[in-house]
Order: sequence, then structure tokens, then C-alpha cells
Amino acid sequence: MHLYNAWLPPHVAEETKREKGSFARVVRTVKELHRPDDPDSVYSTLAWIPVIKLFIDAESEVALEDVGTLVKIGLELFHVSQNNLYAQVKWGKTLLRLINKYHKKLSLRVPWRPFYDTLISTHFTRNTGPEGAILKQRHFETLTCLVQSCRRFFPPGSALDIWSEFRPLVENPWHNSAFEGSGFLRLFLPTNLDNQDFYSCGRIKECVDLWDSIPNCHFWNCQWAGVIARVVKNCNFIDWECFLPTLFIRYLNMFKVPVANGCESYPFPLDVPQNIRFLFSNKTGTLVKAIAKSIVYLLKPHSSAQEHLEKFVNLLEQYYHPSNDGRWTYSLERVLLHLVTQFKKRLKHEQQNTNNGRPVELRLGRSERTFFVNVVLKLIDRGQYSKDEDLSDTVVAAISILSYVEPSLVLPFVASRYYMALETMTATHQLEIAVMSMAYVGRSLLLTTLSPYSVKPVHLGGGNVFIDLLRVSLSNALLGMDANDPPKTLATMQLISSIFSNLASLDDNTNGLLFMPIRFSQWLDEFLSRLFSLLLYLEPSSVLNEGLYSPETSGTFLVQYSSYYYIMLEILLGKLSKSLYDQALRKISEFVRTNTLPGAVEEVGLLCCACIHSNREEAVNHLIEPLLLSVISSLEDTLLLGFSEGKISNALISIKAKPALSPALETTINYQLKVLSIAISYGGPALLRCKDQFKEAIVSCFDSPSWKVNKAGGHLLRSLLRSLTHYYPTDLYKCILCHPDATALDKWISTKDYSEDEPVMPPKWHIPSSEEVQFANELLDLHLQSALDDLYRICQAGIHSEPGDNKEHLKVTLLRVDSSLQGVLSCLPDFNPSSRNGMVEDPDHAPFLIAGATGLHIGSSELREKAAEVIHAACKYLLEEKSDDSILLTLVIHIMDALVNYGRFWYDEWFGEAWNLESASITEPPINFIVSSHSKGKRRPRWNLIDKAYLHSMWRSLKSSYNKFCATGNFHPSNHMILLLDDLLKLCLHNYATVRRLASKSLLKMIKRWPSMISKCVFSLSENLRDLNSPEHAVLGSCAILTSKTVLRHLSTDSKSFSSFILGILLSSHHESLKAQKAIIELFVTYNIQFAGVSRSIFRTSDYRINGTDSANLVSQIISLGSDSSSLHWRYNLMANRVLLLLAMTSRNYLNSSSEILSDTAGHFLKNLKCRLPQTRILAISALNTLLKESPYKFSADAQPFFCDDLEGSTKSSLEGALTRIFKADGFFNETLNSLSLVHIITDAESTSSRGNNGNSILQSQADKSITRFYFDFSASWPRTPSWISLLESNSFYSKFARIFKRLVQECGMSVLLALKSTLEEFSNAKEKSKQCVAAEAFAGILHSDANGILGQWDSWMMVHLQNIILAQSVESIPEWAACVRYAVSGKGRYGTRVPLLRQQILDCLAIPLPPKVATTVVAKRYAFLAAALIEISPQKMQVGELQIHNKLLEELLGNMCHSSAQVRETIGVTLSVLCSNIRLYVLSDRHHSHEGGKNDVNNQLTESCIKILKEQASQVLMNIQNTSHCVSLETSRDLNVPDGHLNGDSQDDVKWMETLFHFIISSLKSGRSSFLLDVIVGLLYPVISLQETLNKDLSALAKAAFDLLGWRIFWEPHLQEVVSVILSSANDSNWRTRSAVLTYLRIFMHRHTFILSRSEKQKIWRTAEKLLIDIQVEASSRVREHAATVLAGLMKGGDEDLARDFRDRAYNVANLLERKIKQRKRSEGQSVASIHGPVLALAACVLSAPYDMPSWLPEHVTLLARFSGEPSPVKSTVTKAIAEFRRTHADTWDIQKNSFSEEQLEVLADTSSSSSYFA
Repeated sequence: MHLYNAWLPPHVAEETKREKGSFARVVRTVKELHRPDDPDSVYSTLAWIPVIKLFIDAESEVALEDVGTLVKIGLELFHVSQNNLYAQVKWGKTLLRLINKYHKKLSLRVPWRPFYDTLISTHFTRNTGPEGAILKQRHFETLTCLVQSCRRFFPPGSALDIWSEFRPLVENPWHNSAFEGSGFLRLFLPTNLDNQDFYSCGRIKECVDLWDSIPNCHFWNCQWAGVIARVVKNCNFIDWECFLPTLFIRYLNMFKVPVANGCESYPFPLDVPQNIRFLFSNKTGTLVKAIAKSIVYLLKPHSSAQEHLEKFVNLLEQYYHPSNDGRWTYSLERVLLHLVTQFKKRLKHEQQNTNNGRPVELRLGRSERTFFVNVVLKLIDRGQYSKDEDLSDTVVAAISILSYVEPSLVLPFVASRYYMALETMTATHQLEIAVMSMAYVGRSLLLTTLSPYSVKPVHLGGGNVFIDLLRVSLSNALLGMDANDPPKTLATMQLISSIFSNLASLDDNTNGLLFMPIRFSQWLDEFLSRLFSLLLYLEPSSVLNEGLYSPETSGTFLVQYSSYYYIMLEILLGKLSKSLYDQALRKISEFVRTNTLPGAVEEVGLLCCACIHSNREEAVNHLIEPLLLSVISSLEDTLLLGFSEGKISNALISIKAKPALSPALETTINYQLKVLSIAISYGGPALLRCKDQFKEAIVSCFDSPSWKVNKAGGHLLRSLLRSLTHYYPTDLYKCILCHPDATALDKWISTKDYSEDEPVMPPKWHIPSSEEVQFANELLDLHLQSALDDLYRICQAGIHSEPGDNKEHLKVTLLRVDSSLQGVLSCLPDFNPSSRNGMVEDPDHAPFLIAGATGLHIGSSELREKAAEVIHAACKYLLEEKSDDSILLTLVIHIMDALVNYGRFWYDEWFGEAWNLESASITEPPINFIVSSHSKGKRRPRWNLIDKAYLHSMWRSLKSSYNKFCATGNFHPSNHMILLLDDLLKLCLHNYATVRRLASKSLLKMIKRWPSMISKCVFSLSENLRDLNSPEHAVLGSCAILTSKTVLRHLSTDSKSFSSFILGILLSSHHESLKAQKAIIELFVTYNIQFAGVSRSIFRTSDYRINGTDSANLVSQIISLGSDSSSLHWRYNLMANRVLLLLAMTSRNYLNSSSEILSDTAGHFLKNLKCRLPQTRILAISALNTLLKESPYKFSADAQPFFCDDLEGSTKSSLEGALTRIFKADGFFNETLNSLSLVHIITDAESTSSRGNNGNSILQSQADKSITRFYFDFSASWPRTPSWISLLESNSFYSKFARIFKRLVQECGMSVLLALKSTLEEFSNAKEKSKQCVAAEAFAGILHSDANGILGQWDSWMMVHLQNIILAQSVESIPEWAACVRYAVSGKGRYGTRVPLLRQQILDCLAIPLPPKVATTVVAKRYAFLAAALIEISPQKMQVGELQIHNKLLEELLGNMCHSSAQVRETIGVTLSVLCSNIRLYVLSDRHHSHEGGKNDVNNQLTESCIKILKEQASQVLMNIQNTSHCVSLETSRDLNVPDGHLNGDSQDDVKWMETLFHFIISSLKSGRSSFLLDVIVGLLYPVISLQETLNKDLSALAKAAFDLLGWRIFWEPHLQEVVSVILSSANDSNWRTRSAVLTYLRIFMHRHTFILSRSEKQKIWRTAEKLLIDIQVEASSRVREHAATVLAGLMKGGDEDLARDFRDRAYNVANLLERKIKQRKRSEGQSVASIHGPVLALAACVLSAPYDMPSWLPEHVTLLARFSGEPSPVKSTVTKAIAEFRRTHADTWDIQKNSFSEEQLEVLADTSSSSSYFA
């Protein structure tokens, strides 16, 4: 039994034992309802899903066999419900919870293929089902989570099957199928024991190589990082050493942080399709979690992973500093969190010695734990005071966990930061974080101090250090409570709560607490004084709302959700000894009696409540009784109305004589009553001594003329009834068990360690006594029975002569009823439900589900029924007589809610105000190395678990009654509930928005409990929409109910409700109110998004044309509403068409012959293509793309090619006849293309107005914008490859428009082409861009249709048409025509592997050389078309003809690299990169081993020879450009009047050739194709570096663009060595600009490659940078030297500590020797500037490499640097800048850090500093 169930009230806990049988009965019922031969049987099982969830949430003890049976049934139901997404979502979520809860105990074999088939059929087909976007999103999330949970049950061999299935998809990294394949691999690949034999070092190598095929792609990284992380965690037999450098360099570069002042994120991220990004997880948090998991599980004894982790942290720690906040902070915060949590999980599993645990030699020992904590403390130190709240919260949570792992490291760190925060006055925000950190390590501090087995911090001076820290923290906590500083006050209260939660008791005389050198009596006095002062100066955060239900709270920060105020008081007062409690109670009692604090009502009430919770008898005597007497005496002196007795005082004859309380007295009484209502919450039997006083006070309150006092009296009555009748725990905070290792501490408990064999002392519950029940019944008689009688009397015949008195009497009477019902809640027995035959049944006859009770029953169900009857009469009376009185109606609604939804109302109210019980400050992790005590789960204080058990008990009491009848059809709501439903329906239509909102909320809870009532509501509310006379408020109220999820879900199962709902919306266009129209539109948009299908009963007949059937009437009516001739507003026309589409799509699943309805619908939408309404046209496109699926004219791959033009005897489409009649009409396509061209105008202008609307006005509201969001399909299917070519970017080519023409040709054959040909030619030659756009779309669809007969049409006219397009002079539509070509050659099938029929013909046409003299725009257009076509080709599947075209074009492009047009050169560079990468990937694939291998080898040799020539020519061209630039510079220096056109023809050709080459490099890097061209890029690295600054600005701009992209590229062996050699040689270049560029690249290069560079290579790079510190070349040498110093400062922060230490030592020794020489000579005669400036710069680099810190070497270095301040410039300026930066970064902590300097050193710094007092 779960601990929470064992700790329920005794008789409820006993009842839970019946739940095992109850669950077995539910499983049997579900099994009986499920019939494998009937897919519809799933509907009958859905009603039981909430019941199954009840048992899961209730932590019920059930039989494992029943769970296994239910899981198997659920999986079967899930798989057979392919066309029912709603059912799959419901069962999927249930299965997910069951498997996650019981997976360790279940023995299952779950095949993976059915899940994959469901994914494909639902989310990865181009025509998904009709379900709404929200349902599809939930379905995918549920399905993927279910797969992740079931992976552990995949049978042996599954991993190999999955790899074989998806491995081919990732072979082509430039196709979207690669992204899809990687997502599937990450989702499905299992790592369970049955499949671990699949993994090996070779397999990991293959994965890593595939990972590298797409660089700088966030999505790609997410998928492969996830796969690797799971393998690292679960497959510990793999030797990861050889993979560590590669993995860590990837992990480092996945963090988007700015390197060398560059951009933090890649400027050209790969364009992953939106639907793939949506369907597969690629969030930053997911990626970072995978990285952290991999790192933690890679750690093992004697592994280099520790060294790599340390370097990894050293590189990232600088970005954690508060001064370096940015967009990267989120990922850094996440990695810190996941590193610590994954480390905790690993330690937990290793300590528990699980069966699948790691071998002993791979487990983490003390040294590994110490190392990890030391490393993570660096990040914690940097991020502790971050401005980002999430990061600072993560830091304190990490500190809490790590303090149990290595307290000897963490606790001294926390102590030092706490003392530093106390001393640092300039950064007050640090104190809050420091105090929170102390709170989070409170238990570990005490355990370390008190346990004899813990490791004492000897190196800090012995065990007294932490005792002193506790004393100081408690003393300063008193000073921390400040009303003007809420964050610090809350942190202080959290600290007090944390420390006292650990102590067994608080008393000056307790021996166990002698370790605390503090007298608690004195501390308590000071604490209460500070607390009273805080309460006196509190100010509410907002002005109080004085409406009917104004909040009881004062709204100050002390009662916020996360505040520790109340829990601190409960802990403190609950643990005090009797003497200290009496001492505190006297002070609190005096404070409460002598102060009235209207601004701190709840705060004072909670203070009194805490006192009563600790000692009820004493607290009632000192607090409650005096307050009650004060209230009574105050009210005795006022004139009362007598409402509580059912009559009016004779003194009140006229309303003018109505008495009133003075404002001061009213405020005082109101304050005291509210304090009382909060304070007595847990008073119980102790309140009986004040029984008469309570009665008198409540009666007097209801008789008071003040409404505030009336309400306060109602609060008191409600609280008193709850305190008397409800179950709640008492004595929570008394210590029951002491810690075995430290008797002064309370023992904390884990729920997972609980067993019935070793019971933990259960809590003591308040069980109402007979006296309490009697008192509660007396209160009900006095304030419920009599109030109902009064209310009935008032409603039947007014008893007041004045209407004002009548209203006041009604208010008070309703308030009495409401307060009574809210007080007893479910303790008053429920209505007796009706059975099927209409007879009233005893609810006890309903089957038992789960145990639960709010308290003891009082009263009877007859009293609840009487209340319902009276309230029904009162509602009728009020609606007739006082319909404009919102206060009275609101009271009535609250009473109705308490009558029918009592459990839900109470639980929602309590849970919303519940204290946060999951704080890490009161949680001990499962691993505890302080006392070597580990547990299965988190440990918490006993009081905390009792609070959770109380919450669990309340939840059970709600569910046991609220869901009692939800799954059985034998019971129906009673007649009384139906009466109240009718009343609520009326109130939902009220003209006051507040009344409508409250009534709607109550009604929705009611129909959710009793679904049989929903149909009645839908019929009634839909009729309000159709009614011509319905006022605005009735429409708004109806829409509010109909928009709810409860109603929308019901529509999918009830055909009559669906028809009523749909026609209600479509026939509501007559409403003139803008608010009403907006509400109706939003209702429809919500319905569309959440659409879950239609009941099959609509399509029950096989022929929908039979007159009188639902489908016939509904479809015909909707078609008439959605036609173009309809006079409906465009929005209603649009909605009608959308409903028609949904019905047509749904009919496929239900009708055996749905062709007729589909035929009519398809014809309707084809006509709508030329509709005058633009939105309807767009919807028609989506509809036709969905409906045209038969495609009988589509060429089959199995057919013989020479038969493809013959279709004699083939089966025709059922839609062909209807469609052909429409498009053969004269001018159909001309009108259609004209209409579609208008859509492009709307899109381009970003206008929401419509030219085709014929003047109809469109309301520009948010609803109008929302209603257009569902036109486009849920997933996109084109383009099939990433779009990265900027020349081809087009927002005006719509693939869905192209697909409609493709589908028409496939559906109806060549007749479409004959009808379309002339129109297409006309639009292709049109001057308007919009017409050319739609012509491009139509032509693309035709070319890609692969219809029988298309080859003949190509030869007949289509090839000539394409040639004319190429030769056309217009340039504005080039991107659209390029997209047309790209669409036409796109691969077919889901993964684009099938070649379109016309691809080769199109490529041959594009490859035909142009005529000799054509415009450069035509040349550029042809190359753009070629690039667009070539990126769609799959290189591994290239045919011989395609390869020949590649080689032919390669020769052509290399010959045209010097073209005169810059645009042509750019397109040549782009096309060249595509050609070369395609050929390279083709060569690397298995394709070149085919039977034509010899010919392919020849082609490969030709390609490689061209690439070799390219690299050689690049060197020669570079030399020519450099020589020309040098000559021009010399001429310019002699003659300043040299004109710009000074370059000769050869020189200009060299520049043009190099520009083309740079375009090639940029395209290769932008496209992600560089992985296959690394050797080429490395060979061209030097030209890029050396041409950053030339006389030709265009060339330099391209060089800089290529240079920036190169900084993001990771080079692997063997290319890495070549890059290093290029860097080293370029550093010696004669041009200073080249040397400076090398330094810029060097810093980025080192960051990107730090883990894979060898030590010798790093040393060479360091030496090169050092050498440039003393750059002696005259021209701008100081810039190079300073740049080198900046780079070296960055390198020293780069993680290579040994190289940095070596450099620092040499820099110091050289500078020290130089300083001595200068002293001896008094001047630096004979010394060059570089020889002095270089060592000084080296010293400055060392100083600047340690901002904010004070390592041991820094004082000597900065002092030595200061000694050079007397040297002339540039040395002096270098020293001044470095010292100023040092001063700025160390300002906050200088008071502490200056202790690291000697007096002499401080004097030297003071002499250098501009501020003489700074270094004092």
C-alpha cells in the first residue's frame, strides 16, 4: 500500500483495500466491451478510461495480472482504432501512465511496426485525415511518448529491423527524408537488454559519420545526440575512448555562444520543414538534456572523459557570468540542471545495485564524485548571482543536491559566498541568493555537523565552522524580515523553515540542541518582534475588490503561492516546547488583540491558525474567545435588522431609517471576523467551548446592516462547519522518529521506502465527535433549514413593503444558504440518482470505485433536495422580478454550484491556494554520502508527507463522489439536478457578462459529471444561434458553452447534436451585433481546430442520396450554403465549405460507397476555384488536394514504358465524369487561373481585403485573422530538399496550387491538358507577375503528373514551351519559374527516390547551350534553373544520363567562371557547388560499384581532375591578384590621381574568376554540402584569408562572407592537419592584414577544434600567436601585436591549462627580466618598440584572461604590468587599458580580493590607478 493511502483517515484507509477487487471488475468490463471483430467497440470502452485513471492517481493497490491484461487490451484497442484519433489519444495516454507506473513489474513484448504504421498513416501522408490541428498534435505527442515508453519492451532483433528500415533515408543528407529518417531512428531505436547486441564500436562509428554529413543543423544534432545519449547510458560494454574527442567537440559547438566577439548562432541554419520540426522533438532543452546525459554516463574511473569534461566546463564557464547574459543563458542553465540531475540519477542507480547496473569497475568512486563536484562548482560559482532568475534558481537546486554528494566541497563554498554576501554592500541582490543557498543546504549542514559518521571540514578549522555558520544565519534571519524588501524576506523565511524542519524540537533545555550556541527563548522574542513589525508595515499589492466575492486575502507578498510565511509559522510553533509555545502565544495574543490590520487580514489569520494547529485548547482560549467576545460586544451596540430570524425589526418601518455602522467599527468587525474564519480552520473540538458565542456572533453578523459584515459572517459560518465536520490531520510537526545518526534531527521519510512490514507512525486525524456533529446540525437547522424556509416564503409572497428591504433580506438569506452549503460540501449526502426506468435509486447501489470521504455525513439527501427545489423557485422569482440584480443572481449560481458540483468547487479552491510542497529546500535526494544512507526516492519531512496525504485525501473525497456514476449506464441525474440544469441554461444567456460566466462555469462542470445532459444543452443553445430574435447576450452565452471541450467532444459521438450544432452556426448570419458575429466565428474556428470526427450514424445508410436521411439533408443544405450563388456573408460561405470538406473526408471511413458524396463535393470545390471569394478559393485548393486521390491516369512503375500513352480499357476515376463536365466548359480554366492569380496579389500585398469580394465589407478583427488559419494542410510536402539558394527564394510559388493541377491531370488524363494548353501559354507570356506565377504553378503540376500520355505532350509542345520560358526576357518572375522547374524534377514517393517521367527530358532541355548572343539575364536564368533542378536529384540514385549531364555542365561552368556579369558568376558558383557535391556523394555511395562501374570511374576521374585544376588555378589567380594589388598600391603612392579602372583585362578576369570561386565556397558552406568538399575548401582556405582587404571591394566582401562561414566549419582528420599548416604559414605572410585575419580565424578555430587538436599542433599555434606579439614589420605592426594579445587572452580561457600556465610563466619571466634591464639603464635605449611592447602585451593578456577571479598568480602579474606604466606609447596605453579593465571587472569583490595583494603591490597599483582610493 502506498504511504499516502496508509496515512488516510483510518476507516478510509481500510476501505482502500476493496479497490483491488474494484479494479479487477473494471478490467473485466473493458475486456467484455472490447470485441476484436468490431472496431466500433472502442467507443464503449472510452467511458471507462476516467475510471482507470482514478486508480492510477489514487495509487491504489491492484493486482499486477490485471494491469498486464489491461495494457494488452489497451494496446490492441489502440492499434485497431486507426481512423479514430480521439480514441487513440485517450487510450494512448492511459497506456502511457500504466506503463510508466508499472514498467519494472510488467513482462511484455511490444512490436514496433504497428506504431510506425500509425505514425505514417496519420501524420506522414500528404493527405492526412480531417481531424483538427490540436487533436493531431495531441495524437502525435501521445504516440511518440507511448513509443518511448514501449521501447523497453521491443522484442529481440527490433533494433536491426529499425536500422534497416530507416538507414537508407539518411544516406542523402540533402533531402528532407534524411531529417525524417533521423527522427524515426531517435524515436524507435531501442537500447533494452534484448537489443543491445545490435550496438558495437563499428555501429557507433557509422552513426558519428552520418552525424557529420549535415553540419550546423540544430534539428539534425538533436536527433543524433539523443540516439548517442541513450546508447551511452545503456550500453556500458562499448569502449567510448576513441569517440570522446569527436563527441565533446560536437557538444561544445552545439552551444550557441559568441566566440571571439562573433555571432552566437549560425547565420544560415538549414531549412528543416516545419512539419518535421513540429513532429520530432528538436527543442533546445531536449538537446541539452541529451548532451548532459551523455557526459555524465561517459564518466568512469581512469577515463579521459574527466579531462574532456573539465575542458568543456572551462570553455563555457565564462558565459555563466552575470555580465555575459544573453540568449544562450537558457541552454547553459539547462545543461547545469541536467548535469546535476543525471549525475544524481546515476549515483542512485549505482548505489541501489540494480540488476542492469554497471559493472563495479565502471561505477563512480569517491575520486570521480569529487572531480565532478569540483568541475560543476565552477559553473555554480559563475552563475550563482545571474540576472536570469531561472539560472539562479537552478544554481541553488544544484547546490542542494551536490551538498549530499561532497559536503566537504559544497558547504565551504556556500559558507564563503554567504559571508561574502553579508560583507558586500554594493550588491544587495547577492544576499537573497546566498540566503536561499543556505536554506537549500540546511539539512546537509546539520547532518555534517551532528553526525559522527560525516566528514568534518578539518581544513576549514574543525567542526565548529558550520555551527558558527548556522548561528550567524539564524541571527541574520531576524534582520532579513523587511517589509520593504520582499525577496530577501521570503528567502529568510525559507531559511528558517529549512533549518527548523530538520530539528526534532525547539527548547532551551534540550541536550540535543546544545550544539547551537543560541538561546531559543531570546531568539523567539526577537523573531516575534520582527514579525509583528513586518505585519504592521505591510501594504496590500492591489486595491481590494469589494464585490460580492471579494478575496479574503490582503494580497501581500507573504501569501503568494511560493511564500514560506505560513509554513514557517507552522513549523516553528509546532516544534516549540510547551514553555516556549506559551511564551509565543502570549505575545501573539496581545498583538492580535491590540492591533487591527485590514491590510494584513490573511497574514494575521494564518498566524492564529498556526497557533491553533499546534495547541488547539490553549490557542482557542487565548485567541479565539477574546476575538469572539469583541465581535459580539461590538455588534450588541448596533441596531440589527433581524434577517437571521426571518422577520424585520419593528423599528425599521422605512428604508430611510435603515441603520448603518460607522466605517471604523465596520472595518474592525470585518477584520476580526475574517481573522477568525481563517484561524479556526483546524479548531475542531476545541471550538465547542465557544459554541454559544459562535452562534450569537454569526446570527448578529447576518442581522447586521453592513454587507461587509454579512459576508464576513458567512466566511465564519463556512469555516466553522468545515472545522467541525471535515477530516484533517493534526499534530503534524511533532517529532515522532529521530534520525538514527543524529538524535537532535528529525528523521525524514521516503514514500518509496514505505512498507507495511515497517510502518511509519501514521498521522493523527481529526475525526468529528458526536458533539461536533450535533453542533454542526444545529448550525444547519439555524442557517440552512430556516434560511430555505425564509427564502421560499419571500419568493412566494413578498413580506417587505419596501423593495430595498426585500433585496437586503434576499441577499442575507441566500448568503446563509451558500455559506452553509460551502461549509458542509459533500458531508451533506448527495442527490439520489434516477435509474433507467425513472425510479429514484439509492446511490449506495452504485458499484464501488475508490475510497474517499470529506468528513462525517450530517443532514440528509432530502435537505439537499429541498435546497434544490427552493433555489429553483428562487431562480424563477429572481429572473422574473429582479433580473437586473447581479449580486442576487451570482449568489444563486454559487448555491447551485455547491449543490451539484460541491467536490469540484472545494478541491479547485483549495488546490489553487495550496502551498508549494515540492521545494528542494525540504527535500533530501535519494543519495546521501554524508551519512552513507541511500533510499529509493526523495526523503521529505514527515509533516510534508502528511500535507501530501491530506491533499490526496481531499482528491479522493472529490473523485469518490464526483465520478461515482460516470461509467455506468444504470444511473441518470435526478430530477432535482435537471431542474437546476434548466435554471443554469437560462442564466447562461443573461445579459450580464459576470452572471453568464459564472453560470457557464457551473453548467460545464455539471454536464461533465453527467454527459447525458449535453445533448439537451446543444439543442437549446444551437436554437439560440438560429433564432432571428435572439439578443446579443443570448448568442454570447450560447457560444461560451458550445466552445467548451466537453461539448465539442460530444459532437463527435452524437449525430443529432452535430447536425443541430452545425446548422445553428451556418444559419446564424442574420445577427447584426459585431460581438455576436465574433463569438460565432471564434466558436467555429475552435471547433475546426479541435475537430475529432463525426458520428458514423450520420452515414448509416449506404446511399446518402436517399431522401430524408441525415447525410442527404445535411450535405445538400451545406452545399447550397457554400455555393458561389449563396447570399451568405463570405465567412459563413467559408464555414459551410469547410464543414462540407470535413464531412466528405470523414465519409471515406464510414461509407462503403462514398463515391457519390465525394463526387458531388469534388465538383463543388472545382467550381469554387473560380469563386469570387478569395478565402473560399484557397479552401477549394486544399479540398481538391485532399479529395483527388484515385489517380487512374497516373503512370505505374510496373507498366511498360512504351504502353504509357495508351489507356484503353483502364479503370476510370469515380470523379472523372463530374470533373470533366465542369472544366470543359468554355473559359473555365481562364477564369480559374485569373481567380488564382488574384490570390497572389493578396499575398504579395499582405492585404486582408479581397479584390474578388465585389465590395463586400470584411471586418478586420482578430476573429477574421483566426478563421483563415485552417486553409492549409497540417503538414507540408514540398519542397523535398532544403531551400538555401537566395537567388531562388520565392514567396509567390504555391506548391499546393501546382499539386491541384497535377492531381487533375492524374484524375482526368490528357483532356485537362487540351483544355488548359491555350490558357497556360497566354498566362506564361503575360506581363503581370501574378499571372506568370499561376502559370508556373500549373505548368509545374503538369510536368510532375507522370500521367499516361505526358511523354507525347512533351514532344508535342511542352519542351518548346519550356525553352520559350528560358529565353524570355522578363526577370521579375525568375524565382517562380525556377520553383516550377524544381517542382517538376522533384523525386516522387515519400522519400523522393522515384524519378519523374520527364526529369531526364527537362534536364536535357536545360542543358542545351543558349544561342550565342543572349542577354546576361537569360544566362543567369538558365543557370538558376539548372541549380534548382540539380538540388532535387538524389546523388546515390543518379542515372547514367544525369551523371553525364553533371560532367558536361562541370566543364561548361569551369569555362565560364570569368563571365562579365556578377549575377551570372554567382549562379555559376552556386551551380558548381551543387554539381561537385552531387558527384562526390555519388562516388561515396555504392552506386559506382554497379555494372557500369568502369564508365563511372572515368567520370569520377574527370571530376577529380577538374577539382585539382580548380585548386591549382586558384593559387595562380591569387598570386596574380596579389601582384596586381601590390603594383597598383605602388602606383597609387606615387600618383594619387590614378583612376579606378586601372586593372588590365587579365587582372579583371582573375578577380572575376576568384569571385566565382568565393561564391562556390559560400554556397558549399551555406548548403551544408561542405562535408563532401572539405578537401576543396581546405585547399582554398589561404585565398579566403589573404583577400579580406583588397582594392576590389566586391571581392573583399565575398572573401569576408566566406571567412565568416569558415569559422563555423569543423575540420576532421586528415584535413585538420592541412588547415593547421595553412594557418601557420599564413601567420608569416608579408601582408599585415593577412596576419591579422589569421589571428581572427585562429581564436575561432581553436574553440571549434580544441578537443581534436593534438598537443603538438596546439603548441605550434600558441607559438605562432606569441611570435606575432613582437611583430616587427613596420606597416601597422602594433595592430597585429595588440590583436595577438587579445587572441592569447582568449586562448588562455580555452581550457588548455598546461599551455596557458607555460605561457604565463614565460611571459612573467621575460617581462620581469625586461623590467630589470630598463631599471638598470634608466631608459630603454637600444630596445625596439616591439621588443618592449610584445612582453608587455603578453603580460596584459595574462591579466585579462582572468576577469572577476583572483588566482594566485594574478597579483604578481598585474603588479609587474603596472610597473611599465612609465614607458612611452604604445606601451603606456596598453598598460593603462589593461589596468582599467582589471579594475572594472574586480570592483564588486575588491574588498575581499585585495587581501591577496601585499602592501607594496597595492601601492604600485595605487600609483597606476586613476582613482587613488580604489586600491587602498
